Parts: sequence; C-alpha cells; structure tokens
Amino acid sequence: MSLQGNYELATFAGGCFWCMVKPFDEQPGIEKVVSGYTGGYTENPSYQEVCSETTGHFEAVQITFDPVLFPYEKLLEVYWQQIDPTDPGGQFYDRGRSYQTAIFYHSDQQKEIALRSKEELERSGKFNKPIATEILPAKAFYPAEEYHQKYYKKNPSHYNAYHKGSGRESFIKTHWSDQ
Repeated sequence: MSLQGNYELATFAGGCFWCMVKPFDEQPGIEKVVSGYTGGYTENPSYQEVCSETTGHFEAVQITFDPVLFPYEKLLEVYWQQIDPTDPGGQFYDRGRSYQTAIFYHSDQQKEIALRSKEELERSGKFNKPIATEILPAKAFYPAEEYHQKYYKKNPSHYNAYHKGSGRESFIKTHWSDQ
C-alpha cells in the first residue's frame, strides 16, 4: 500500500506486540510503528476482547516505512529474527491465535517478497521444524490502546523482564547470534 510521499505499510504479527516495536522503532527509514490488532472479524476490538480469543485478531505491528531507505526485504529480515517461526500455537509464553505469527501483505509485490523470504528461511536449515508463519492479505488494522504504544519506552523494566521471562530473548540469542 502506498501512502503520501514514498512511504508504504508493512504489517507483522509476532506474538506480543510489545516485543515487536523496539526492533523496528527508530531505524532509518521507519516513520512509525503502531501496536494493534488485525486479521479478525470484529471492528475496533479491545485488548481484552482480542486476548479472549473471540475476535479472530492477531496482535500485530503496523510499520510506516520508506522503502528506499529501509526496503521491505530488510523489514522481513528483522521480523524473522524476532520470532519462533516454527510455532503454530503462539509465541513463547503467549499461546493462542492472537499470538500466532503472520505476515500481512499490502500488495502483490509484498506477497511475492514474503513468500520468497519464507522459502529461503525454510531452505536455510536454521530450524528443524517447518515454518508455521502464515502469509495473509492485509485486513483492517486497529491501533491498540495508548498504554500499549511504545511500551518498551514507557515501562522499560517491565518490558525487559517480559522480553526475557517469556523466553523470547534466549530464543533470539540461540538462533540468531550469528546475525
């Protein structure tokens, strides 16, 4: 999807959205990163509704980026290194559909790039299980409540404890320390 100027959108579900903002935030070419909900069938769901697993939504981040400065391929590289792409039931401590991984494409070009990226990861041999991350068409995106936005900045001690305690931090170190 093209926005005003050279900006485009990318939308990724990677489990808890708190942990998906920091890796992208403040990178050159990233205009903004918004935590929210997508992929479901109700309008304007709340955090409690999404966590109840009754809306069909994923916790996700929507990134406004300049593809010249930070290409979609690079966004995908960063994305894969934040998740366990082999887990079909959620991410780390968080279980259920709302915490599953997915790449939501905004154009045919994004779809092609995402599929190619997933295939490359599967062929890399980095993981012993199949890649479970879905690649889906983008749907309506609803920003999460304000207290969830840039949580890593607003509540750094809780964020750091969660990032570590959930198992995400050790998984990333184990699987991506060579990057």
